[in-house]
Amino acid sequence: MTERSWGRRLTTSIALAITALAVTFLPATPAHATYGADQPVYVQVIANDGSGMQLARLEGTVAFDDSNTKYRYSLSLCWQSGAYPQPSFLIVVNGSTTNYPVWTGSTSATGCQQVALYSAEVNFGSAVYNLRFDVTAGWFSNSGYRTRTKSSGTYDNPFN
Repeated sequence: MTERSWGRRLTTSIALAITALAVTFLPATPAHATYGADQPVYVQVIANDGSGMQLARLEGTVAFDDSNTKYRYSLSLCWQSGAYPQPSFLIVVNGSTTNYPVWTGSTSATGCQQVALYSAEVNFGSAVYNLRFDVTAGWFSNSGYRTRTKSSGTYDNPFN
């Protein structure tokens, strides 16, 4: 009986040692970031020549993760009838770094020539303190071709 107990203890000890080694050397599952609440995004670009012509509308949501290095967005850019060519926008991170949005498709909507869809989860690689969206549209007026860029407000990261 002692031999059997000694053998069982030896087997249990070896199993525990292997488990301890596996836990030590196997990589842990990476932690997943948690996103804060979606913040609504809305920017309307109107011609500044007195015509009141609507040129572009950007709308959707943006959210920041609790690790401070990632953000996600889901946006639509409405190309309104007065604009030429198609309007565009840039994402400005921390007031100076410009990121280009990721186009994910097109759709249609009332009052829009076309609606371009953009969405992505962006790993910025360093702290994201805030974002801003700069929407640019052009049009022809009595004085020739003009462009206008309108910036959204600043969307602050609530985790820093």
